[in-house]
Amino acid sequence: MLNFNFVLLHVADPVASVSFYSDLLGKPAIESEPGFAMLALSDAVLLGLWLATDADPSGIGKPGASEISFDVADLPTLTKLHTDWAAKGLPILVDPVEMPFGHTFVAADPDGHRIRVVASISS
Repeated sequence: MLNFNFVLLHVADPVASVSFYSDLLGKPAIESEPGFAMLALSDAVLLGLWLATDADPSGIGKPGASEISFDVADLPTLTKLHTDWAAKGLPILVDPVEMPFGHTFVAADPDGHRIRVVASISS
C-alpha cells in the first residue's frame, strides 16, 4: 500500500528555503541543515526541501524540480513495486538505491513529474 506523506522540492539552499516557507506558512521548521530541511504541512504530509545536487544520486539535479513521495512498508515491497512499474512502462529515473533515509527509487508520470517511493530505514 502506498501512503502519500511527502512533497519534495529540489532547491539551491534548503536553509533559506525552509526559512521562506516557515515564514510564508506560519509553520516551524522541524529540520534545517545545509543539505535538507523540512516542515509539516499537516499532521500527515511533510514538505521537504532538498539540496538539488543531493536529491539525484547522479549529482545532476537542478533547483526547481519537484516530487511526490510515497512510503512503503519494507524493501521487498519497494522492489516489487519497482519491478511492476517498470513492467508497465513507467520511466524509471533512479533505480533502487540505498540513501541515508532508506531505500528508494524514482519513476516519472506521463508529464515527467517525479514519483519517489521510499522504504524507510526503520522499515
